[in-house]
Amino acid sequence: MAEESRINGFAWFLAGLGVGALAGILYAPKSGRETREELANSAREGTEYLRNRSKQVAEQVGGLVDKGKEQVGEYVDRGREVVDRGRAQWEEFVERGKSLVGDQSTRVAAAVDAGRQAYRSTSSPSGTGISSTGSSTTGSTFGSGSTPSTSSSGS
Repeated sequence: MAEESRINGFAWFLAGLGVGALAGILYAPKSGRETREELANSAREGTEYLRNRSKQVAEQVGGLVDKGKEQVGEYVDRGREVVDRGRAQWEEFVERGKSLVGDQSTRVAAAVDAGRQAYRSTSSPSGTGISSTGSSTTGSTFGSGSTPSTSSSGS
């Protein structure tokens, strides 16, 4: 904002300078030929000044554009680094989760196997209950006599 007011002030200064020079030339006691030559020289000088100044401004703008591109490139690189870091952390968390799930599934499987073994050991050797085949281990069979006989089978 301050630069714009400086540029505007400079433009008004140049405009005032031009108007003053023109008024001075018109009221100067010179011949028409001298006045025309002086006006043509002033116009050439003004044109040359504007060319030089426009080159300077173009160089400054080019420098600013290059600096802007460089900064954008830095921000893009930083963004990529952050994304890569986040991706690495995410993958680490996923691997930890897989490891925890694997450990827990191993523990659950071990607990289930231990429960099966405990069930088998408590129900099979006693002679009462259900064997692993699902048949009754104690029971009555009626044969030719009137007294029941017992049979037991082990697994």
